[in-house]
Amino acid sequence: MLEYFAIAISLFFAMNIGASGAAASMGVAYGAGAIKKAWQALLLCAIGVYSGAVLGGGEVVKTISSGIMPQEYITVKIVIIILISATSSLFFANLLGIPLSTSEVTVGAVVGVGMAYKVLYVNSLLVIITFWVIVPLIAFVIALIFGKLLYKLQHRGLLKDRPILTLLLVLAGFFEAFSAGMNNVANAVGPLVGAGMMDVSMGIMLGGAFVALGAILLGKRVLETNGKKIIRFQKAEGILISSTGALLVGISSIFGLPVPLTQVTSSSIIGIGMAKNGKQIFHKHIVKKIIRIWVVSPIFSLAISYFLVQLFLEKDLYAIILNGSIIVGTLGVISLMRTMREEEQSIYDAGEGI
Repeated sequence: MLEYFAIAISLFFAMNIGASGAAASMGVAYGAGAIKKAWQALLLCAIGVYSGAVLGGGEVVKTISSGIMPQEYITVKIVIIILISATSSLFFANLLGIPLSTSEVTVGAVVGVGMAYKVLYVNSLLVIITFWVIVPLIAFVIALIFGKLLYKLQHRGLLKDRPILTLLLVLAGFFEAFSAGMNNVANAVGPLVGAGMMDVSMGIMLGGAFVALGAILLGKRVLETNGKKIIRFQKAEGILISSTGALLVGISSIFGLPVPLTQVTSSSIIGIGMAKNGKQIFHKHIVKKIIRIWVVSPIFSLAISYFLVQLFLEKDLYAIILNGSIIVGTLGVISLMRTMREEEQSIYDAGEGI
């Protein structure tokens, strides 16, 4: 019974991965106007992500299933805890329409379990976290440098809106979705493989199908966020952004590294925005919101998984109280800071104060 429950959560998580990570991969082509209809973009995304999962998703599955903590600790109950922790974080972000990193919430949830049992592969974890920082940074730098070159060519009239650009942009978006399948499907099925509930081949086929389904059914809000709410794209810009994401995430997947595709894509978008508009891109509310959630999401899923292990498996009352106090205290500080900002804003609007 528990195994069926774990599989059900895994498939629900896979659908949310499709909504968040995979759908964001086609946001650039959609935002640049290469694909006119949202459903067309999501359908292409679904085909790309399933193909990537089946053809190249195995290495990242192995990392999630046994590369962060010993595989013998991953039982059916642990799988349920990992998936509930990661899914709750991702589902909350999808409700807000924010492109959240599925790799971060999944790895965070696995780390929470590993911390509870003190069995983490620390060196492997440090490598993964390092790439979380390096890969989006590389994407930002590439987009910034080539973005400036792109605008110089446009000012000289060397880049015009030709049909070939539309085709190239759609292909770039498709291969970014392909790379999403290579990397992100592992987040849903890796824990199942680690617990011995299915093999790698079955995991990526089943997970890929539900990620594709999630992209079609749940991906529209994130598609709109990445495509139209950060910066308006021209087609040449979109080719640069999607190609950067596809290349970096594809290479990472070959080496079995779970990296944040949505961070890579969004970092490229911000790099393009900075090349065009300078530092004022960082003043956009949506950019600040995405960055905040990037930071919070792995910590949030880590805390949830650690708390659930202590509550249901270890029954450590002191750890439960400590962890719960940290969560309540953190939420209290966030609420207090929000209240203070609202008060400052109301004083400013009323013309009072200094």
